[in-house]
Amino acid sequence: MTFPVIGMVGGGQLARMTHEAGIPLGIRFKLLSDTPQDSAAQVVRDVVVGDYRDLDTLRDFARGCDVITFDHEHVPTGHLRALEAEGIPVRPGPEALVHAQDKGVMRARLSEIGVPCPRHRIVADPADVTRFAREGAACEGAARTGEAREGEGWPVVLKTVRGGYDGKGVWVVSSEAEAAEPFRAGVPVLAEEKVDYVRELAANVVRSPHGQAVAYPVVESIQVDGVCDTVIAPAPGLSPELSAHAQEMALTIAAELGVIGHLAVELFETRDGRVLVNELAMRPHNSGHWTQDGAVTSQFANHLRAVLDLPLGDPRPRAPWTVMANVLGGDYPDMYQGYLHCMARDPRLKIHMYGKDVKPGRKVGHVNTYGDDLADVRERAAHAAAYLRGTITE
Repeated sequence: MTFPVIGMVGGGQLARMTHEAGIPLGIRFKLLSDTPQDSAAQVVRDVVVGDYRDLDTLRDFARGCDVITFDHEHVPTGHLRALEAEGIPVRPGPEALVHAQDKGVMRARLSEIGVPCPRHRIVADPADVTRFAREGAACEGAARTGEAREGEGWPVVLKTVRGGYDGKGVWVVSSEAEAAEPFRAGVPVLAEEKVDYVRELAANVVRSPHGQAVAYPVVESIQVDGVCDTVIAPAPGLSPELSAHAQEMALTIAAELGVIGHLAVELFETRDGRVLVNELAMRPHNSGHWTQDGAVTSQFANHLRAVLDLPLGDPRPRAPWTVMANVLGGDYPDMYQGYLHCMARDPRLKIHMYGKDVKPGRKVGHVNTYGDDLADVRERAAHAAAYLRGTITE
């Protein structure tokens, strides 16, 4: 019996956890990693160390693989088209993946298919940012003047159209002078209105080549300094109507963009009761890590099923509440010593570490807790993450 070989481009923790989900199915993995020390390279047997930006390296890597997938969105679109032209299945394909690579392309396409987004446009320079701010003030009924009044239309969110994550490549500016920084890199810049939102949500869906799709419960994603800190599944207090709307919107995006695999749609819940799309990710995502222990089928297992065109698994939750808390590096490098306390205190706690060196502020793992009482589940997750980081000692 021959089992398929999945070629995973990228050696981070997402690849590591996807590989773990494939082990019970006998799925073989081949990994293209930046270094032998990368998170997934520590656990996958067949590792190629090379540069994913080099087409010849990609071609050599793809030989013997039944399908190519990713733990990041940075592979050049032209390279992926070349692989497809040579008969190598790439999932998600380049025509879909470009919407996660280029924020300008993503905004244009979502607007075209009627998906609600923040007001936005590509801006040429700091003066154009001021014009964008004025346009926003005008949309809100403010009078047009020869120059923007102090505070009129500001603040504005600026993003480099490519690259950037966990708050990098994103600026919130309140004047034309502050808007100069993003343009120094010499890449296109997207301006967006600063949305007045209540909280951030995420809708995670998975779609297969033959069109089967499943939707996980909509979750609340709590950010600290631009980095995901805590995810609560399902999002507490979210109306059934708005939850269903967010799931339907994510399924529509997956179908319209031709996504194969996992799609995370990051959302703003606005004060006036709407949801707006913030970002897209076409791979397993931090907002779906709770599914490892809290759902019948994890995001990682369903991503594998999708890229292999197997029937998708049940996305429903196993418990009323699941909370994921990221474990960030601090000044306490020996996290293993914290296991004794954390496991004794909470026998239901699930710890997932990524094999990374501990550095302050770096994501090195996460914990999942679940149960019937949300306050208790949140406290258990927060305590474990803080204890492992060393910010609390009891």
